[in-house]
Amino acid sequence: MEYKDYYKTLGVPKNATEKEIKQAYRKMARKYHPDVNPGDNKAEERFKELNEANEVLTDPEKRGKYDQFGADWQRYQQGGGQSGGFNWADYATQGQRAGAPGGRAHVEYAGMNDIFGAGGGRFSEFFEALFGGMGGARPGGGRQAAQSGARAPRFEDYEHTLDVTLEEAFAGTARVLQLDGRRLEVKIPAGVKTGSRVRVAGEIGKGVQGQAAGDLFLKVNVVPHQTFERKGDDLYCDVPVDIYTAALGGEICVPTLRGKMLNLRIPPETQSGRTFRLQGQGMPVLRKPSDHGDLYARVKIVLPTPLTEQEKTTLRDLAALRK
Repeated sequence: MEYKDYYKTLGVPKNATEKEIKQAYRKMARKYHPDVNPGDNKAEERFKELNEANEVLTDPEKRGKYDQFGADWQRYQQGGGQSGGFNWADYATQGQRAGAPGGRAHVEYAGMNDIFGAGGGRFSEFFEALFGGMGGARPGGGRQAAQSGARAPRFEDYEHTLDVTLEEAFAGTARVLQLDGRRLEVKIPAGVKTGSRVRVAGEIGKGVQGQAAGDLFLKVNVVPHQTFERKGDDLYCDVPVDIYTAALGGEICVPTLRGKMLNLRIPPETQSGRTFRLQGQGMPVLRKPSDHGDLYARVKIVLPTPLTEQEKTTLRDLAALRK
């Protein structure tokens, strides 16, 4: 039975991070994908090898077992042993690992059918021996996949950053995407924030036989707005107020994302920077669109320009009165 060097298969060093492994896999999988190489048996076999390597190296538990047992496999062969005579039973028990006091090797899977269901033969004998057949277990003889938490091999999930305006985040919107030649309409719910992720299940690799489809994640980025500043579900905006209204009191107009202005009465002697709360006029709460945050209007006193000579004289008189 041939030892499989999964690191070499993906062209990454043994200390590669999970991110580096995934990047290498995506790059090579696109090159050897059966849809790109129809009828090419060599490309199909290479694609299977890439999937097998990715299945192991992106799973921390599988990678740990592979790094431990794979090294011993190599040492056994280098010492003159035959690959078929490697004693997997040393690692299949829940007791002490042979030659390593205190170590434990836990059997997670009983056979390939338990891991991937019928058709698991798309993986190599080495993979089956290391993760599916340890301790002489036979396919179907162990726990069910639902109990072991195993899943079928699947395409890697894909994440894409999506820009939306604050108005779109307020009302909800939709985007039409082109994916593998398919037209896909995705709804963006009201209340999304920067960093929110919209999951589109089962669209990556959809329709490819022998491998479960992955999920598409749209990572939302709400672009800055010219008028409003967002803090959680609350909105803040500056409202220009002339000195006469600020001094004597009166009504001002406050913009909203609903598209209409609200009248707000402010008291006399309102200072610049004073903030007024308009309850329920902020962003909708994600997954609770009937609930809203608040809108905070900050007064920004604006001086009239240019001043006429009469206005300047009046202001001088007012300044003299204040003294």
